[in-house]
Amino acid sequence: MDITVDHIDGVTVATVPVDELDASNSNEFKRDIAPVLQANAKLVLDLSRLRFVDSSGLGAMLSCLRQLTAKGGDLKLCSMSQQVRSLFELVRMHRIFDIHGTREEAMAAFHAGH
Repeated sequence: MDITVDHIDGVTVATVPVDELDASNSNEFKRDIAPVLQANAKLVLDLSRLRFVDSSGLGAMLSCLRQLTAKGGDLKLCSMSQQVRSLFELVRMHRIFDIHGTREEAMAAFHAGH
């Protein structure tokens, strides 16, 4: 999975490069995001391409959050489609993740100390 990574003002932004994050590719996502998680504490996941997530995909994102939190970092999500946002709300994941409308808002939240 070709995850695009940008480093902007001390925050790393990784763009999830697929339309669906599910049982068919969540292990690949976890494998390919692992070096990004190891190298960075402040990570924004840009979900602008994502249209569908299943429990495996949610689990992969939770795994990212756990790994970053364990080392004093944080994960923010941005640019969710309405379908994905609805799913996050349905399973109450919006209470666990810090979700922002845009990449800029997510990065600003890191700089604001939230």
